[in-house]
Amino acid sequence: MNDLADLSAFELSQAFRSRSLSPVESTAAVLARIEAGEPHLNAMYVVHRDAAMQAAREAEQRWQAGAPLSPIDGVGVTIKENLYTRGDPAPIGVATGSLDPKPTDSPVAARLREAGSIILGKTTMPDFGMLSSGLSSIHGTTRNPWRLDRNPAGSSSGSGAAAAAGYGPLHVGTDIGGSVRLPAHHCGVFGLKPSLGRIPLDPPYTGRVAGPLTRSVRDAALLMDVVSRADTRDWMSLPPAALDFSAQLEGLSVAGLRIGLLTDMGCGLPVEAPIVEAVRQAAAALESAGAHIEPVASFMSAQMLDGVCAFLEARSNLDVSAMPPEQRDRVLPYIVQWATWRADGFSGRDVMAAYAQLMAMREAAVRAVGRFDFLLSPTAPIVSYGANLHSPTDDPRRALEHIAFTVAYNMSEQPASSLNWSYHTDGMPIGVQIVGQRFDDLGVMRLSRALEQLRPVQRAWPRPWTSA
Repeated sequence: MNDLADLSAFELSQAFRSRSLSPVESTAAVLARIEAGEPHLNAMYVVHRDAAMQAAREAEQRWQAGAPLSPIDGVGVTIKENLYTRGDPAPIGVATGSLDPKPTDSPVAARLREAGSIILGKTTMPDFGMLSSGLSSIHGTTRNPWRLDRNPAGSSSGSGAAAAAGYGPLHVGTDIGGSVRLPAHHCGVFGLKPSLGRIPLDPPYTGRVAGPLTRSVRDAALLMDVVSRADTRDWMSLPPAALDFSAQLEGLSVAGLRIGLLTDMGCGLPVEAPIVEAVRQAAAALESAGAHIEPVASFMSAQMLDGVCAFLEARSNLDVSAMPPEQRDRVLPYIVQWATWRADGFSGRDVMAAYAQLMAMREAAVRAVGRFDFLLSPTAPIVSYGANLHSPTDDPRRALEHIAFTVAYNMSEQPASSLNWSYHTDGMPIGVQIVGQRFDDLGVMRLSRALEQLRPVQRAWPRPWTSA
């Protein structure tokens, strides 16, 4: 029965339609998978067993009547803890966060309920979402299914781990500097950071988006069809567009596409050789299919990266500095150090100088990608790091040196994805990043799907609980 947990959303939708499988059967299998995996992974904050089974029974009746609410009616989904769901607390990963149940659904949760999806529960995240790590003062340590001593990255740590472990086929995370794409890279799954405003949020924030984490591009397209629908609560959302992601996903001709190849950002952590090799292999596959590949020099500078780091430090310092000492003591010390080591002394001039670097980075990213149809690069500079580390450097003064390849596209509002390509000799996955023009979410999805079909044979999904 556990094998049912590995079925894709696309396969489940077909099986429900043909009545060869029911949402009740698939949901029971996924809940059994979660029960088996959680003692080892700790990817879930809340699991709605009873509510999920009740929702599955209702979905089963709709499919039997030939009246499903959507193609993903009855398909399981997890939602990151910070995306509000009615009746659940959302402490934002931190032990000082409110545990009061939220009275209403976020736009993402509302669209999923309207589509009949089975909300299995909420996934873990680190304190304030400001760590690329699975460490949290309230949730504990979330681990990578490929190796339990490795980090799933973050801040959508639980979402990435849940996707790789088969906790259902659909997962939604958030990303303000790489927090969907980095877990996708480290957990060997597909992750999309859409254009700012493509998926409505409440409240919205500069650079912050929600995005899918799935085992396949096709499943991400099914999810995007639902969660990208309009919601008036997001005053930064894009005008509603007739983007039928799943219907238009297939058939992109790679021949003739101009793709920039960026393998060295020139700042942040140096790129490990296996990652450069994986990106070059992906470029070679596209070139063999007829694409024109052109090497690209970095558009980033150390000053730009430091500027965005300072901006994010100042943002979190506003929260941390307002806490009384007894409350601050419950936050991960690493986060407190990161948010205060220099931001305590920032002047208004310092913050505006950081913001100016952020804007310069935004302009540089749009111009760099604008010369091509797409850009291909590493998602992250390193293959993996320890499960007990707060960041790859584990140094609060160098907390964000690993986001040089991802953060620019949050601030430039461009869509970008991470697709697993190959594996390191130690078995850890290696992803590559595809970046598109502003608002070309469909194009990024289509090229991701084309590259997915060109990549090497992928390894079986991990099941660490079977050998632990």
